[in-house]
Amino acid sequence: MTAGAETLLRTRRTPLARWSPPLRWLSGAVFLVFGIGKFAAHGEEVEAFAAYGLPAPEAFVYLVGTLEIVAGALLLAGLLTRFAALALTGNMAGAIVVSGIGEGEVLPSLTLAPALLAAMLFLLWVGPGERALDARVLRARLAPGPR
Repeated sequence: MTAGAETLLRTRRTPLARWSPPLRWLSGAVFLVFGIGKFAAHGEEVEAFAAYGLPAPEAFVYLVGTLEIVAGALLLAGLLTRFAALALTGNMAGAIVVSGIGEGEVLPSLTLAPALLAAMLFLLWVGPGERALDARVLRARLAPGPR
C-alpha cells in the first residue's frame, strides 16, 4: 500500500477524532434518507431541480440520489470515508449555491446543507475514526506476513 493510500484511510491523531464516528453515522444516515427521497418522490425532485435551472433535471436527480445513497452508505460503514466526504462536499456546495443562495430556499439548503458541508470537511480533515472499515483495511494491509 502506498503512503498516500495509508493517509487516506488513517484517522488523524487528534482529540477531535472521537467525534468522527457519530458524525459519520449521523451524516451518512441523513444522506441515505435524502438520497432515497430522490427516488421515492422522483417527480417532485425533478420539478425542483428544473426550477433551479439545472440542465437535464431528471438526470441530475438520478445522479444526486445515487451519489447520496452510495456515499451515505460508505459513511455509515466507514469505508472510503474521505472519498465519500469529498464527493458529498461538492454535493452540499452545489445545494447551497443552486437552491440556497440562488433560490433563497432556507430549509434545507441554507440550514442542513451547510451543517453537512461542515461535517464533510471535518471528515476530510480528521478521517473516519474508530469502528470504521477504513481502519480494518489499513490494519490488514500493514500487518506483516504474506499476502
